[in-house]
Amino acid sequence: MPTLYLSHGAPPLADDPVWPGELAAWSASLPRPTAILVISAHWEEAPLAIGATRSVPLVYDFRGFPERYYRVRYEAPGAPGLADSVRRLLRTPGTPVQDIPDRGLDHGGYVPLVEMFPRADVPVLQISMPTLDPRRLLEVGRRLSPLRDEGVLIVGSGFFTHNLAALRHRGVPGWSAEFDDWGRRSLASGDVDALLDFERKAPAGRLAHPRTEHFAPLFVAMGASGGDPSSGRSVIDGFWRGLAKRSIQFG
Repeated sequence: MPTLYLSHGAPPLADDPVWPGELAAWSASLPRPTAILVISAHWEEAPLAIGATRSVPLVYDFRGFPERYYRVRYEAPGAPGLADSVRRLLRTPGTPVQDIPDRGLDHGGYVPLVEMFPRADVPVLQISMPTLDPRRLLEVGRRLSPLRDEGVLIVGSGFFTHNLAALRHRGVPGWSAEFDDWGRRSLASGDVDALLDFERKAPAGRLAHPRTEHFAPLFVAMGASGGDPSSGRSVIDGFWRGLAKRSIQFG
């Protein structure tokens, strides 16, 4: 299986005239996964945590939206076998793994999956990001890589630029466009060092990501694919409310 880094959008993504169709077309082009493993910008927990392995209520981790966004359901099957595999691959004497069995999918998981796999018939498991250190996340991805041979689709869910100040602008802020272009070129050239040090080396890096949790899932997806960013291709690009929605398929 390939691995994915996708920009997941907020709940109103469902009302966008273009983006849901782009996500649906992307999933239709993929082999059918045996299960989906999600690493979302919206769950940081150390040590690394494994979420629910059965269908439990979603986590509506947002405020101030119309009531209909809180009625969305995504009752995908749990993936206890995948959870066992994750424990086997990641748990070592110095690296514990914990279970939080009542932790459902947050919007970084279910918002894109509703568009990509609307039947909710593929088992889904979410794990936490135990750190925001890109090098450590790259290693987490590398250790998860064997799951690809079992048909597991590994999805890092973030946002290619994520500074909500963009929502106050008309059009695309310069910092968002600059970072997006830099990221596209760095991926195409395979510049791992630049990507790992994006806060210092990217133009407007700290403006594009005042906090880095939405870029961080990229490194899990990249590591799971073998760690070569040039193996990725942008499947979705452009901007949504000023934020770069670039989404990448590795492998």
